[in-house]
Amino acid sequence: MLTYDLTETSLPLYDALYSAVKADILSGRLAPGEKLPSKRALAQHLRLSVATVQNAYAQLLAEGYLYSEEKRGYFVSTIGESLPAPMQKTQGKGSTDLEPAPRPVWFADLVSNSISAEDFPFTVWSRTMRRVILEKEKQLLLPLEFNGTPELRRAIADHLARFRGLSVDPAQIIVGAGTEYLYTLVIQLLGRECRYAVEDPGYAKIRRVYAASGVSFCTVPLDEQGLSVQALEESGAQCVHISPSHHYPTGIVMPVGRRRELLRWASQAPERYIIDDDYDSEFRFSGRPIPTMMSIDENDRVIYMNTFSKTIAPSIRISYMVLPAPLMERFKRAFSFYACTVSGFEQYTLAAFMAEGHFERHLSRMKNRYRTKRDAILAAIRESGLSDLATVYEPNAGLHFLLHLHTDTDDETIKKNAAERGIRISALMDYLADVSHTDFGLPCRHTFVINYSGVEADKFPEIFRRLAESCGGESPLTSRG
Repeated sequence: MLTYDLTETSLPLYDALYSAVKADILSGRLAPGEKLPSKRALAQHLRLSVATVQNAYAQLLAEGYLYSEEKRGYFVSTIGESLPAPMQKTQGKGSTDLEPAPRPVWFADLVSNSISAEDFPFTVWSRTMRRVILEKEKQLLLPLEFNGTPELRRAIADHLARFRGLSVDPAQIIVGAGTEYLYTLVIQLLGRECRYAVEDPGYAKIRRVYAASGVSFCTVPLDEQGLSVQALEESGAQCVHISPSHHYPTGIVMPVGRRRELLRWASQAPERYIIDDDYDSEFRFSGRPIPTMMSIDENDRVIYMNTFSKTIAPSIRISYMVLPAPLMERFKRAFSFYACTVSGFEQYTLAAFMAEGHFERHLSRMKNRYRTKRDAILAAIRESGLSDLATVYEPNAGLHFLLHLHTDTDDETIKKNAAERGIRISALMDYLADVSHTDFGLPCRHTFVINYSGVEADKFPEIFRRLAESCGGESPLTSRG
């Protein structure tokens, strides 16, 4: 008769009995085919209720440790040989420790664009969230349409019409959790046999997404007006991924003549498309926003993409794309079974935030703050030890600019010296896939990309004092902030 002491256990009794019998089966103490006591007999022996034994046996049956035969009882199943012991964890190379390495703490991170906590509209956002819970409680539990809630798509369409001069049907909009996810949808929509072109220099993550998706892609050089159409034609690509309103990282704004050249390229062969990545067009500090490629496209060849990560916060993983009507029909036929990847709660909250004018007011406030911050950082450069060494390019659009340093110190040494002083910075050369693609009217070497949106303005003087030291190769500061 099975005997177990279950008096000291903190588990429910049926769970403790299940675990004890399971351990005996795994250890071989209970052999395959061996008959177990009846539920009543074991309950009487262990002074348990029959229900407790029944629940334990039922779980062992469900997991396959026991099998039952009618009018005969319960028997131990054959479960095969024991599994090999796990390999011992090692540190360093080949480590099985899956915890990500802790992020370094920088005095100033000029590589990542972020938002300061004081700039996020916590009060309005939280109030809107609470109201959404009260007003949409039943809708929050319902499945979403594949391309997002109608409320958010209407709000996005209204925003595009008012601020980007782009008139689209909300049914053409697909909402997704980040632009990287939307890139993968485009790849599935256009097919993996399609060859993609990306700007060089350009945002490295786009290249990584295409590479990870296993599709053919190429890098196309820029000239003074943006992506070279001649080089694009020679590349054999069918789809080109561009950021014409404010190229990252050079800041080049593509003129309308070059845009029309690209549209002609797209119209000259079937299944050619342009992805217009309009990632931070809202933050243009002078003049009107640059018109989108889709707004001047007459042949349904432009896919428009944008994100709320730049305008609200990086943690708001809500992006969207606008497909031309023929592509949207194709998407509906092939992929409308996909579930929307953004929760309804977040979508309803953002829709209300936009429809009630909070988003517009937030953008206006942030443009003023970033303009003030941009002026402060330029003043800090002029007043620093870099004033005679630095030239600034493209300071009037977007949340970054280029800083060219007239120095003999190489880029890697400057980055290393800056890191030792608590400054994280990237060089323009870091964004080049092909180091021969440098003929776009800006100096490439000794030029650094300055992303300033998440850096506190009172740090600017100290940042550029440390960068000035980094160019001179002096010994690092003792404090990293």
